[in-house]
Amino acid sequence: MTTSTPPTASGTTDVVLEAEGLTKHFPVRKRGRELLSRTARSVRAVEDVSLRLRRGRVTALVGESGSGKSSVARLLAQLHLQTSGTIKLHGEEVNAKGGRKFRAYGKRVQMIFQDPFASLNPVHTVRYHLTRALKIHGRAGKTPQDLEEALHDLLTRVQLTPAERYVDKFPHELSGGQRQRVAIARALGADPEALLADEPVSMLDVSIRLGVLNLLRDLKDRLRLAILYITHDIASARYFADETYVMYAGRVVEGGDSESVTQRPAHPYTQLLIDSAPDPDRPAAEEKDGGAGEPPSLIDPPAGCRFNPRCPHAMPICTEQVPPRFDVGEGHFAACWLYKEDGA
Repeated sequence: MTTSTPPTASGTTDVVLEAEGLTKHFPVRKRGRELLSRTARSVRAVEDVSLRLRRGRVTALVGESGSGKSSVARLLAQLHLQTSGTIKLHGEEVNAKGGRKFRAYGKRVQMIFQDPFASLNPVHTVRYHLTRALKIHGRAGKTPQDLEEALHDLLTRVQLTPAERYVDKFPHELSGGQRQRVAIARALGADPEALLADEPVSMLDVSIRLGVLNLLRDLKDRLRLAILYITHDIASARYFADETYVMYAGRVVEGGDSESVTQRPAHPYTQLLIDSAPDPDRPAAEEKDGGAGEPPSLIDPPAGCRFNPRCPHAMPICTEQVPPRFDVGEGHFAACWLYKEDGA
């Protein structure tokens, strides 16, 4: 098998947002005796991540807590600045460090946060939140009537109808699902091309999660949005996403179309992730715990493949060299030495 190298997407019309070699190290504050040390320590939260978000498609980023998924979203939103690597919007490198550049970038790339109650100001109404978004991005119109029509349109898009029932309510007067719909409406107020959804349904009741995912899918189809869907639930990635990338300890270990990744997982971590997910058709005795041990420290990660301490197939090379992406068929890749040409 051969090493998979993604095609160059710069200038390709359907690629909205892309990351190449994205890396983020967070410095660790020194305490006590460490203040005397000259060695700088850092949390290696994201390491050499490359992915592409395409118009009218959903890309899922899946992994357990602490794998770096949310950090990738914040890097793409330019809420954090990368340590190295590049972010490109329609093939042009992004450098939105603040001010007008950041506002212009935010008009095209919006983020939906995990907790809708925390992301909405509890002392302001829905009207305030949506009006502010419309005014910041120049979409409030010229007259009060234009503004009312824009507010009505946003609430209708996220299926909060009749709009008059919701526009003057405070966040605490809404259910969790309704609050998340308001947060989505606020993001749509910028008329973005890409949405970065950071676990948008994990804080919601199970009974209403599907409704919010269906809403995002409908918006993707109608508005031709490029969506990054971050989740720890690989089963929902199969249902909702066109493509799925799997992250472990800051690195992408597998990727491809969602059907292939979830039904024919190639990387041992993806296999264990799927096996550990609850399945009503599988006896409880067969449920697995996702691999022995705990995720590694990102301050001092293992050499080679970061999954090697937990991997049931670890070989000597796994502890020495970081595996590249190997092609396992039809655009499906796995960063695992098991797929080396002369390997098992």
